[in-house]
Amino acid sequence: MNGATEAGRGEKQPFVIFGPGEYEVKEISCSGFPSGSTYGGEGKINTVYSVHFDGLSVLYLGALGDLDLPSDLLEMDSPDVLILPIGSGGTLTPAEAAKLAVKLEAKIIIPILYDEKSLKVFLKEAGAEGVKPVEKLTIKPRDVVGKENEVVVLSA
Repeated sequence: MNGATEAGRGEKQPFVIFGPGEYEVKEISCSGFPSGSTYGGEGKINTVYSVHFDGLSVLYLGALGDLDLPSDLLEMDSPDVLILPIGSGGTLTPAEAAKLAVKLEAKIIIPILYDEKSLKVFLKEAGAEGVKPVEKLTIKPRDVVGKENEVVVLSA
């Protein structure tokens, strides 16, 4: 699922994180929290992942379908990077996504699962209307210092 079978290279097999729970591989720690989604038209379990590595924290919301995040997740520090859905059927609407991004106080916000209309609405709601897509994004701990709710759109 999600391309994990294609992730291996040669003899080395990838460590696949799948579903809620606590994971640790080398210097990377990951916590998975169950949440809801109706992505694809039916009720499903979605997993929200909080990943910590190299002095950065990344919160990946996956195909989150509602604003009810687990309380354990809400008690964590604000993420450096927030990756969230912004309007593909069964996920957060652009307005809900913008509201949640502000609530979580992320330094950098990366929208996913959207069409052009959803992106336009999200950027307006997030106060980031002039943002242009970028081909590549590299983030280091020093890059997030002083940032607050900065939206970065990755080109497809």
